[in-house]
Amino acid sequence: MSVVINTPNGNIGRNLALRLLEAGQSLTLISRSAEKVADLVKRGAKVVEGSSDDAAVLDKAFAGASAVFWLTPPAMRPDFVEWTQAMGRLAAQKAKQHGVKRVVVLSSVGAQSGPGTGPVGVLLAVEEAFKAAVADVTILRPGYFMENLLRDLPSLVNASTLFLTTSPERRAPFVATVDIAHKAADVLLDAGWKGHRYIGVHGPQDLTYTEVVGILSRELGQPVRYVQVSFDDARKAMLGMGLPAFMVDLFVQMYEAIPEGRMDAAEPRSAETTTSTTLAQWAREVLKPAVAQARASAA
Repeated sequence: MSVVINTPNGNIGRNLALRLLEAGQSLTLISRSAEKVADLVKRGAKVVEGSSDDAAVLDKAFAGASAVFWLTPPAMRPDFVEWTQAMGRLAAQKAKQHGVKRVVVLSSVGAQSGPGTGPVGVLLAVEEAFKAAVADVTILRPGYFMENLLRDLPSLVNASTLFLTTSPERRAPFVATVDIAHKAADVLLDAGWKGHRYIGVHGPQDLTYTEVVGILSRELGQPVRYVQVSFDDARKAMLGMGLPAFMVDLFVQMYEAIPEGRMDAAEPRSAETTTSTTLAQWAREVLKPAVAQARASAA
């Protein structure tokens, strides 16, 4: 099997690439910088240097490919909505043109709600583009990334507090990105599935933020509080941190969709959607060292 990964430099893409290389698969990586994936090339991957929104780059990467893993890049430009949807449509067309047999699309909980859910709002159009172009498409809809808690390092280090807009008692699936990558690898390595299907990736359990701060308190060895803030306060804080206004608008829109239920998982939890890495394990192995490093840098 020859697989293309369009985002090999992030947590999910890199872990997926390593898993597929370990399984002996032929792998092509799309990367703006060949240097960033040099270690993967040494392990046997090929690299097509350039951007996933470039038709010529996609032509080169998709030629001869039997499968594609597609991850929509994060909201890093003002035209994010139009850009990502156009890129998804282009990639789907190129996959069809080059005879790609199977596609795994990384989506998200809440994608079923479509526009009005911030950065998640673009994903339904991307899902539909690939479904219209390729016969066999698996769409992965993971829950809240545990790694998103790394964005809260400053407040954890300076105030031992999580400041978020979500109700502390609202439950959500928390999942480690390494488990998402492993689920994607399992799907790509499984030759038995056909058609269009959705799979949730939900971590070991749904958690409230009250439970989250309890787990973090134990694993970090310090009391961690949760403070629910207003959407306006969240907006002011993000702008104060230097985030561009367009990005803040997208995040606030997503936060507003959560209490309305538009960011809930559409796929029920099952043995198939449940993954192994607990928040306690992730906090111990990833968050705790990051907190210690941030404190050492500030000292």
